[in-house]
Amino acid sequence: MVMTGPDPEDLTARARIRDAALLHFGEHGFERATIRGIAETAGVSSGLVRHHFGSKQALREACDAHLVKLISRLNDQVRAHPTTGDVNYVAAARAAIGPYQRYLARALAEGGAAPLFDAMVQMSEQWLAEADKNRPDIPDVDRTTRAAVGTAMALAITVLHKHVSRVTGVEVLSPEGDLLLARTLIDLYSHPMLSLEDAASIRAALDKLQSTSPQMDRGGTPP
Repeated sequence: MVMTGPDPEDLTARARIRDAALLHFGEHGFERATIRGIAETAGVSSGLVRHHFGSKQALREACDAHLVKLISRLNDQVRAHPTTGDVNYVAAARAAIGPYQRYLARALAEGGAAPLFDAMVQMSEQWLAEADKNRPDIPDVDRTTRAAVGTAMALAITVLHKHVSRVTGVEVLSPEGDLLLARTLIDLYSHPMLSLEDAASIRAALDKLQSTSPQMDRGGTPP
């Protein structure tokens, strides 16, 4: 018997279903989104959705895996040109992520997208590893924790986009808002709010506070 590869039309249908799911999960949330609605948007039958993915949960996992792959590829390309990256490429990379912002916001707010969050933390650790080599001071917190908090802070813009848009007067999920955010983040990252001396003073105050609370360990949690 001659074995053949997947039907090209099936592969195309699979991608359409995944993209439709990203849209529905972003608009309605995981619980309210339905296989039938996703199938209608993708232009396929509910049976074909189940044929390709089996369940709604597996479909969400496929959405996360797709975004992990996309973001990882973009991250690798940016790391290949960390200081001389083409501005047009950076704009293209941000545009590639743009259509998935609403999915990210909804999934993160619902406590989902764990594989995506974890992958972004790992990428942040790679950047921090390079940045730490040029730090004039020794980091006070381990790299994984810093990467996790930094990733959460960055993704908070996506989750809180309605509030940020209201205050700034610009829809942050639009191309105009995306450019504004990029400029704002560059300004924040390039101008620290604390000097090394101020940071050292605050750390000393925290150490003093910790010394009066023996029940708390270095991380600020009960032993």
